[in-house]
Amino acid sequence: MNTWFLTGASRGLGAHWAEAILDRGDNLAATARDAATLKPLTDRYGDRVLALKLDVTDRAAVDAAVDEVEQCFGGIDLLVNNAGHMLHGAVEEVSADQARAQMDVNYFGALWTTRAVLPGMRRRRHGRIMQVSSIGGLVAYPTLGIYQASKWALEAMSQSLAAEVAAYGIHVTLIEPIMFPTGLAAASPQSTPDPAYADAREALYAGAAGFLPGDPAATAQAILALADTPNPPLRVLFGTNGLDALRTEYAGRLAGLEEWDYISRLAQGNPVRQ
Repeated sequence: MNTWFLTGASRGLGAHWAEAILDRGDNLAATARDAATLKPLTDRYGDRVLALKLDVTDRAAVDAAVDEVEQCFGGIDLLVNNAGHMLHGAVEEVSADQARAQMDVNYFGALWTTRAVLPGMRRRRHGRIMQVSSIGGLVAYPTLGIYQASKWALEAMSQSLAAEVAAYGIHVTLIEPIMFPTGLAAASPQSTPDPAYADAREALYAGAAGFLPGDPAATAQAILALADTPNPPLRVLFGTNGLDALRTEYAGRLAGLEEWDYISRLAQGNPVRQ
């Protein structure tokens, strides 16, 4: 029996994952900003659920929550950083407070929970950390720049972390959902639209037309399969058609770098070899 620590467990993908984890007999520490939303889990699954009110941006509260879970269940085997929101707005449109809040939740929140579980995982030389990123952690679309910046930060931190903790038997996986109707956008803060960026918003919707919405409930079996995989990947897409988008993205990046390689060489100069 494993013990999971799941943030953002009350809605969206997290709600499906919480039920799947408990249905298969594991223990779950489920967190949400409002612990009352987790009552259906505690009513149904009893003491295999530890329902915690948690604001992941509060580092002290995160540390306290992890301590409580370790005392209750004896350790944390799997951390799933799922809490987050999606700020929609052009870079110029979003307010300073909105931009900071986006990074605080999506990046720093995941960082604090990750750091909190690492001492126990290193001591036991065992653990899984699953970071819920986005296909927007690999590409950047117009009017989602601040949201995607938070995911790009999460991607870089997690890739470095994976190399740092591999020697301790800890695996890190970035989960990159593509398109799932979870109500995330509707539940997230939005900027005030500026007509100057109407074309950018249209470009976002046009780009999204290439993706088919997936079934949120189906992701539960996918995350359980990841948990059971002996050697999980660093990155995995949840959903289809993402590979085509990434092939186009990365081919374009390489082509651009090659086209401007003469500038790279100009910047290099002719250093004197020692």
